Amino acid sequence: MTFSQATRQASLTKLANTTQDLLIIGGGITGAGVAIQAAASGITTALIEMQDFAEGTSSRSTKLVHGGIRYLKTFDVGVVSDTVKERAVVQGIAPHIPRPFPMLMPIYAEPQATFDLFSVKIAMNLYDQLAGVEATQYANYTINAKEVLQREPRLRADNLQGGGVYLDYVNNDARLVIENIKEAAELGATIASHVKALSILHDDRGQAIGVHAKDELTGTEFDIHAKLVINTTGPWVDQLRASDDQLKATPLLRPTKGVHLVIDASKLSVPQPTYFDSGLHDGRMIFVVPREGKTYFGTTDTDYTGDYAHPTVTQADVDYLLKVLNYRYPTAGVTLADIEASWVGLRPLIASNGSSDYNGGGANTGKVSDASFTALIKTVDAYEDNQATRADVEAAISKLQTAHAEETLAPSQVSRGSQLDVEDDGLLTLAGGKITDYRKMAAGAMAVIRAALEAQGITVKDVDSKKLQVSGGHFDPTNVEETLAFYTRIAQDAGVPEEDAKDLANRFGSNTGRVVTYADGGAAPGLSLKETISLRYSVAEEMTLTPVDYLLRRTNAMLFHAHDLPALRQPVLTEMARLLGWDTATQGTMAAQLDATIAETQLANLKEAHHD
Repeated sequence: MTFSQATRQASLTKLANTTQDLLIIGGGITGAGVAIQAAASGITTALIEMQDFAEGTSSRSTKLVHGGIRYLKTFDVGVVSDTVKERAVVQGIAPHIPRPFPMLMPIYAEPQATFDLFSVKIAMNLYDQLAGVEATQYANYTINAKEVLQREPRLRADNLQGGGVYLDYVNNDARLVIENIKEAAELGATIASHVKALSILHDDRGQAIGVHAKDELTGTEFDIHAKLVINTTGPWVDQLRASDDQLKATPLLRPTKGVHLVIDASKLSVPQPTYFDSGLHDGRMIFVVPREGKTYFGTTDTDYTGDYAHPTVTQADVDYLLKVLNYRYPTAGVTLADIEASWVGLRPLIASNGSSDYNGGGANTGKVSDASFTALIKTVDAYEDNQATRADVEAAISKLQTAHAEETLAPSQVSRGSQLDVEDDGLLTLAGGKITDYRKMAAGAMAVIRAALEAQGITVKDVDSKKLQVSGGHFDPTNVEETLAFYTRIAQDAGVPEEDAKDLANRFGSNTGRVVTYADGGAAPGLSLKETISLRYSVAEEMTLTPVDYLLRRTNAMLFHAHDLPALRQPVLTEMARLLGWDTATQGTMAAQLDATIAETQLANLKEAHHD
């Protein structure tokens, strides 16, 4: 299937000349999740995105499908249960993307520590129970301080009590978005990037019937008509609502900014994702994650009011993360000069959730009620004295009542921390949430969409979205390693060296066979065969329109292979110019955009200011 600059114009013509059943505004993970389910249900579906797919929040996460274990401190069983169950679903529908990678949580005896060794074991046992991984290779375990330091000898030893190890998953956020988008297009959705919704169109009764839009590449403005319109614009949700002249919209969101920094593993190497309290007694926990020969760490969590399209990393962000990292790893001595890349994103948090914490919203603000906490302690004491069973402890945990946290989902919520609203003019708004919940959020929205369209006499097929696999994910999720080894061999048979072939299979999954068809004609000047076919496929079948799309979002080269960029830069520009027919002026524009983005990810301005 071609999904490219060449098909984009046909899509725009179709959008301008036909009425859609559903128009989705926003091509991050939320919109992509709605698009695949809507297209699979047989309704005519359109999606527009004002930037590249996943260019906003959905390519700027911590790149984990994180289970939210910290919310078991306040026994927020609901939020963790939702998250770990949904994580398993995402692994089933996109088996080539999330990968299990157990997390180490060092436990320190410090004031306001999230866990001690006793509470972390109770939390991990409950977590495994919720995730259904008890008595498997992924079951949790605790290790003593000496064993923690054997794994990570550079961790601070003072006050280290031991650690917990439990299942977590690494993720490729931008790839998850594009694979949902591609599958939606394959299922018949009409999709275009770089199309901005300027205002909402209404009928004589004041009901939303589409948008007035602008093609950001040509400046052309046109109308798109639809029976239903859904706003899935992430941090821009309130801005789109404000452009609807039929609404008196009060803001839904309180966005916060999260920053991640990347250093080479030679500067600080960790064997597995590691998660600890900041040590600054500010209630934050920080991730340190190994990836592709690098180590990245984050995240900050600060309220944000600046330019949504262009959040930036400040010196204060860097100072905070370096302070935490160098405190926990006292011999690391990481400085600004060591940072090879960075990324910064906005979290579209629901303001009424009452907490800026990104991984569960207001759900974690509650405290366990005194009565149920006392009952739990009594049961644990009895268990320690062999007077109660583990099942008794688990039962006591499951009966815990929080004094203030959300006991149940509010009617407008489709997952914790997210919200679905039907505005007065019929515009749907799906806001908040996090990457792990995207499928569930979309399924909640589809229930409303189905009812609204069926009321208009449109048939909507029932789809089991838990089994709706994304592009590249069409294989048995219980047999991932063997399947990817098979796709690795396919790439090797096309002449790609083994390590490169493995990389392609991991990136493209069941599409690897399509990718290797682009090997005809051999490698492009200055590029390996792997890079050549990855780029050609990406341009022809992943709507890759700029070098930044390719080097930052279709691949992670800009984040985790900064040292390769000088060699990749010109060959990628040259091959894309050939494939997309750029004139000299366009080539110059693309080169300047690429150089500016590289400088920004590498914090060139902060490093320059540091030297002045």
